[in-house]
Amino acid sequence: MSSVTEAPVTVPGAKGHTDGAGAFVPVQTRSERPRSYAPGDFERPTGREVNWKHTPVDRLSRLFDDVEGDEGGVSIAVSGPVAGAALGIGTAPRGEVFTPEDLPSAIAWSRAAEALYVSIPAAAELDEPVVIESVGGGVDLLAHAHLVIEAQPQSKATVVLRHIGVAQFAQNVEIVVREGAQLEVVTVQQWDDDAVHAASHQARIGRDATLRHVVVSFGGSVVRVNPDVELAGTGSRAELYGLSYSDAGQHLESQVYLHHKGAETTGDVLYKGALQGALARSVWIGDVLIGPDAVGTDSYEANRNLVLTEGARADSIPNLEIETGDIRGAGHASATGRFDDEQLFYLQARGIPEDDARRMVVLGFLSEIVQKVRVPALEAELFAAIEAELALEVGR
Repeated sequence: MSSVTEAPVTVPGAKGHTDGAGAFVPVQTRSERPRSYAPGDFERPTGREVNWKHTPVDRLSRLFDDVEGDEGGVSIAVSGPVAGAALGIGTAPRGEVFTPEDLPSAIAWSRAAEALYVSIPAAAELDEPVVIESVGGGVDLLAHAHLVIEAQPQSKATVVLRHIGVAQFAQNVEIVVREGAQLEVVTVQQWDDDAVHAASHQARIGRDATLRHVVVSFGGSVVRVNPDVELAGTGSRAELYGLSYSDAGQHLESQVYLHHKGAETTGDVLYKGALQGALARSVWIGDVLIGPDAVGTDSYEANRNLVLTEGARADSIPNLEIETGDIRGAGHASATGRFDDEQLFYLQARGIPEDDARRMVVLGFLSEIVQKVRVPALEAELFAAIEAELALEVGR
């Protein structure tokens, strides 16, 4: 395999401008963020930075230490119709798409000496999903991983990433979707209560190719999954969906970046979250950039949150940058609301008990995302997980 150049792409730090006093303007947009393979090029987050100010950085502190991970911190296994292989640093396609944009992802890049590589053969249509399961071995164990998923031209497949157990886990996921391929990647976080997981997903989609990317987060103390998708080829399409259910004390976060680079590209982003319990927290930040050559673009992003109890909080921040006027459409929306008492009363007035009525409303709200998974067994499992979360709320 050929080698990949590892030189940093940009110099990290804030962008500055001179206004007569030498003042500095901090980086604000996702496209301006510094990227580098070297952990030393990133400052240790304090919580004041634009990409960290909604995150409890103190609970992620182990992932900011540039040290070797623990043996057996997270064990990773591949099952299904395609086997995994290993890619060292500098071996293509590792690094073709991925360049770290924060400290945990840069540390994971350098500390994961070998990346797990899953390649879908050209023109293959897999009837069953490839499952990559990561199992945490202990609450105090630190682990780093880099995963490369490549869908060869005209292939069609689903890859499911499962995360269970407990660990302190920094993970990079690099996704390459070649010309005409159709790839679905579903990442499911069902960690134990004390797990901490920071994941950076970066993808590039080729000409007339499609990526469906689904983030599902239930378990863990802090889970931060940030997808970054580049619609590079003409006619490429990205469907980015997310579902989270945050309990008392949980912090579930996704910062989504969709970059329309090629012409006639299409983007659809929809994330939904439910929250219950004191200090339950969710954060969604959605950035869409329509570049100067992305003529004929059609793009829309939305985030919806349902707050079920007092003391829960959802932050929702959509952003849209457009650098060409020749587009078909672009928009964004965000809504966060409490449980609808009128809707609950309506159902109760028709003889439905209160607990059943609440269950119906929440399941109806979240089912739209579950049904986008398109893996029947996994859909059934996710509905069962939502039912279990609702049972906990009723039990309180």
